Amino acid sequence: MKTYNIAALPGDGIGPECMDATCIVLDRMQAKTPGLQLAITPHRAGAELYRETGVTLPEAVVQECIDADAVLLSAIGLPDVRFPDGTEVQPTMMVGLRRALDVHSAVRPVKLYPGAPGVLKDNGPGIDFVVIRENLEGLFASFGGGAKVGREVATDTMVITRAGTSRVSDFAFRLAQRRNGRPSDGKKLVTCVDKANVFRSMAFFREVFMDVAKSYPDIDNGAVYVDAMSLYMVQNPWDFDVLVMENQFGDILSDLGAGLVGGLGLGPSAEIGEEHALFQPSHGTAPQLAGKNVANPMATILSAAMMLDWLGDRYRDDVCTAAAVRLEGAVAQVLADGRVRTPDIGGTASTTEVANAIADAITDT
Repeated sequence: MKTYNIAALPGDGIGPECMDATCIVLDRMQAKTPGLQLAITPHRAGAELYRETGVTLPEAVVQECIDADAVLLSAIGLPDVRFPDGTEVQPTMMVGLRRALDVHSAVRPVKLYPGAPGVLKDNGPGIDFVVIRENLEGLFASFGGGAKVGREVATDTMVITRAGTSRVSDFAFRLAQRRNGRPSDGKKLVTCVDKANVFRSMAFFREVFMDVAKSYPDIDNGAVYVDAMSLYMVQNPWDFDVLVMENQFGDILSDLGAGLVGGLGLGPSAEIGEEHALFQPSHGTAPQLAGKNVANPMATILSAAMMLDWLGDRYRDDVCTAAAVRLEGAVAQVLADGRVRTPDIGGTASTTEVANAIADAITDT
């Protein structure tokens, strides 16, 4: 029986509260699941640590994350904690951690659960697709670089490589094989989202994507320009299954997707590489809510469910895989019931009350 070592980064703002809530749920899951053992170790990193010490992400913490079986991160960064050049400290930490773990594919599920406050009048056959964001290249490759000439000119460079695009495209097709297809007709489909009609870099991204698609004849494929996709995601989101795209496009469209299905409080995410994986909610630290016990912990809890699913897949552990399904099901049950929800989705419950409700909804094995 394997004990999974989880490096937990509670972070800043509402991060520690959401992490505490998630640990309540994970503790209950372990108690109700023979054979599931998680050793969760918290580590300090982020803006508050920088304010105290001048360091956002200590090397020792980076090593702990590398050595762990998975990393569970809550929310990092505070708007008023900045470097001397005026930039926030959060991007330095997150980009540094992603590079250290070599997590090349960011996974952002967009799923409308019954009872969640979706914004569309008509949800058709349902909303259930995934945004896959290349996590290390694209426009974000210029982080810490770029060029500025005096007060008049600044540039950043889009970087697209065959290796990076092949990895994220291959990941997208493998994920599609595990899914049930798009809600409209069950077709398994991977769609490349780009701007290939304008930029050589994007035409190259599509070219590499299509090369990878040849290795997956069982999965349909297609390509859509990013501006058109922002329209289709609102008009007919049920026609999509897995979307794969460059880093910056994914950063934007994943938030649009979250807006369709109840907001960032219901937006989990995973960042996955060949050896390591990082799991975190899509939302920020919301310092105006910190310490009030009103933040929605569901995105962090759903991220923990993604973590269990990844551990199950990586280690061929059916106990973890089944626990992931039960955990997502518990969140879905609380949403459908509607009595216990935080203010961001129309309720009055506290963070802790939501965590306890989800814990109580976990079914026995």
